[in-house]
Amino acid sequence: MHTQKTAREPQKIRIGTRESKLALLQTDIVMARLKNLWQPLEIEVVPITTKGDKVLDRPIAELGGRGVFVKELEEALLRDEVDIVVHSLKDLPTDMPESLALAAVLDRNDPRDVLLSKDNLEFIKLPSGSRIATSSRRRAAQLLHLRKDIEFVDIRGNIPTRIRKFEEGYCDAIVLACAGLNRLELQGKICQHFAVDVVTPAAGQAALAVECRSADTAVLHLLKEIEDFDARLEADCERAYLGELGGGCSVPVGASARIENGQITLAGCIASLDGKELMRDIITETVKGNPSVAAQTGLALAEKMLAAGGKNIMDELRRQTPNVVSAP
Repeated sequence: MHTQKTAREPQKIRIGTRESKLALLQTDIVMARLKNLWQPLEIEVVPITTKGDKVLDRPIAELGGRGVFVKELEEALLRDEVDIVVHSLKDLPTDMPESLALAAVLDRNDPRDVLLSKDNLEFIKLPSGSRIATSSRRRAAQLLHLRKDIEFVDIRGNIPTRIRKFEEGYCDAIVLACAGLNRLELQGKICQHFAVDVVTPAAGQAALAVECRSADTAVLHLLKEIEDFDARLEADCERAYLGELGGGCSVPVGASARIENGQITLAGCIASLDGKELMRDIITETVKGNPSVAAQTGLALAEKMLAAGGKNIMDELRRQTPNVVSAP
């Protein structure tokens, strides 16, 4: 990482972020990386409220439109009200506008989904008829594939709000992303981590994304220096898989890539909404010395799964859920 900055580097960065505690913690991570890179940099945090934050009385799947936790942040970038925005990468659609760039991926945490439940019971031991809260069709479909005797209920709000609702009796269990609980130091509430071949995470889950304007070369250069290279390759792989499937709306699609010893392994999942149909596959390729292999691996697995029957599932999903979105 370079520490000697030149005159062309930005003197000040305005960072757009959602206002939840987790979003602000994630912004702090990016700020710390930038300040460590270049101490003189002045940073201003600009809080932005998204549609997903404002409309809490309806399931996310009913809100529609592009990335309900992303749109307002991107609009602030395009209006030059901020210079960069920080996202949870899983919230960022794969079909980004050409005028915006995914400039950096960093700080990937544990990508697994986790369960919080009454009496700390694991999923398989929950009583028949248990109510499990999640706004993610991806999570619900995979768990329904394992058990048909449970009920899924929608839940909205930030992580502390959802946990409070669970603890007040709104549901018997709740499924969340491990990374968010880790960053909020709430990991002690977890009773089960789901293996990626049981509940495959959302593409990009647990990684941070920094977006900026494509034309801001100085900002792009600065952000590239704080990027985690392996996290970027895993993200490229997962997002290529998701993009090829066309699974950016409301479909239960999971993707989990991992780099070890110069190889990238991608686990993919496609499920029907009711969990009756579920496809899984896995692919491993050598990525060392050729970073472009990461995205190619994602494309290859998507094409393989579509040809093996995934296209029928995806077509049916699009017929069932037109023009809506759901939480990843």
